[in-house]
Amino acid sequence: MTKSTRIFMSVIYWAFVVYLFVPLVLMVVMGFKDSAFIGFPIQSWTLDWYKGVFQDTEVINVFIYSMTIAITSTLLSLVIGTWVASFLGPYKFPGKVIIFAITCLPAVIPGIISAISLRIYARFLDIEPGMLAIILGHTVHNVPFVALVVMARLATLPKSHIEAARDLGADSLIAFFRVTLPYLRPALIGAGIFCMLLSFDDFVRAFFLGSYQPTLPVLIFAKLRSGMSPEINAISTVVLVMTAILGIWAERSMRRMNKGA
Repeated sequence: MTKSTRIFMSVIYWAFVVYLFVPLVLMVVMGFKDSAFIGFPIQSWTLDWYKGVFQDTEVINVFIYSMTIAITSTLLSLVIGTWVASFLGPYKFPGKVIIFAITCLPAVIPGIISAISLRIYARFLDIEPGMLAIILGHTVHNVPFVALVVMARLATLPKSHIEAARDLGADSLIAFFRVTLPYLRPALIGAGIFCMLLSFDDFVRAFFLGSYQPTLPVLIFAKLRSGMSPEINAISTVVLVMTAILGIWAERSMRRMNKGA
């Protein structure tokens, strides 16, 4: 690679970084503005909007509600996705490609189409709009991501490990829990964090499947209808920081597990 090419690639990279992070920086900065309106110049700075976020019982209750949905749907997605990956990964059988395509279908269907179909399906099952319906919708959407990540990890599992467990007297179930599952732990952590963030951030399915109790994205949307304010920036900044901390923790955990393996 020539020097001019490296310079060009560096310019493109830093332009992308600026394009990606400048809006986030502006969002954070506007959360400190001592005014009820978004815009420049900023005459004075305040922490009142952030204090209000932690003192607002509505925001806290909505945050707990959203986290409950995200954690529950993630756990269900991990169980179902791992089962699907274990079924599709090591075995070859007629129709495997078709089953794999059906498994991945919820991840590629447009969100609005998926939300409408899930709303109709929930009605068909006599599931009222609310937490259970949202968990069902998020689980259906997240299972393909878990299955893909786990299948990729399973493809690197040496067959000799399973064969050694079988030679020592372990049946298929014991071999899975004692050999396969520990090997899948980094993939499960990564897929779990990814699914939890997807669920927590989802708006379309939560909007169509929810009831009077909104999730955090739906609450932010409702507040946006009355106009932008630093309160929305403060809520978004708190969520952004927590998401970053969770992502960094997951990355470090997966690296330690991979090194240990």
